[in-house]
Amino acid sequence: MDACSNYYFLKSLTFIQSFFFCNYFYGICAVALAIESNLQQRIPLNNSIFYLLLFTGTVWFYTQAYVAATYTPSNNKRSMWYFQHRRWVQTSQRLWLSILLVGAVGLAYRYGHQLAVLSIWEWLLLLAFPLVGIMYYGFVGQRLNLRNIGWLKPFWIGFTWAGTVNVYPIIYYHITTGNSTPIDFFSVVLFFKNFMFVTVLCILFDIKDYADDYNKKLKTFVVKKGLRFTLFYIVIPLSIAGLGSFLAYSFTHHFSAGRIVVNTIPFIAIIAVTYSMQQRKPMLFYLFLIDGLMLLKAICGSIGILYFS
Repeated sequence: MDACSNYYFLKSLTFIQSFFFCNYFYGICAVALAIESNLQQRIPLNNSIFYLLLFTGTVWFYTQAYVAATYTPSNNKRSMWYFQHRRWVQTSQRLWLSILLVGAVGLAYRYGHQLAVLSIWEWLLLLAFPLVGIMYYGFVGQRLNLRNIGWLKPFWIGFTWAGTVNVYPIIYYHITTGNSTPIDFFSVVLFFKNFMFVTVLCILFDIKDYADDYNKKLKTFVVKKGLRFTLFYIVIPLSIAGLGSFLAYSFTHHFSAGRIVVNTIPFIAIIAVTYSMQQRKPMLFYLFLIDGLMLLKAICGSIGILYFS
């Protein structure tokens, strides 16, 4: 019985590691945040193709950044996993890329003529976020690698995520329906809310890479300021400022009590997680609990608009 239990435990652990290391969870978070964005901006949900491509693109992009690790063993658990499963990673990457290309060609065939309805401003937004993402990982050369500017790392990631889940649903809706939805003040507020929320999570996430970043002389917040200063003088103040901004907007725009309460849960959770990070945490803690706060935010925001608006 013990041997059998141990076997299933190891199988379960392998599945969990594969789920998170393959970045499927990131894909789910991206879809959930995009749905939240549609709901909060009162835009009908986009078709399933949009969410499939969003999931696929997120998984492919994040995995592509780790493909180099498949050739070099490392003490980093995620890098070791990629090295051990390099064939699977390469095969799955080809699959995701194929889905993206087929989807892009299909959308171009079906809605290509609608691209003419986009304004110059929309085109700039459409291109800005993937460009920042590409430059962040140095896919166009190390000189343009935004990741090398350590303290700016979280802000680049937050900017790209916010654009992908807040702006793209609006532009896609415009292309596929022809109905223009202007990016108003509320859309800008939602963008900055996601931008700062993801940025704070990225600052927390950098804690796990402290040793590697220190050796590479990458000046992240935790490398420059230390763990305690980062937690209590950067992350918590930013979280409180985000919560305060949300509450101020909510009260001035007469949100219902239920909507206010349910949307404060992610901010309280991020503060609680920050306090817990004074001690060392395993890799899956970061991949599940910290990144999971994005999913929690999406769920709470969706519940708030569906049941308490």
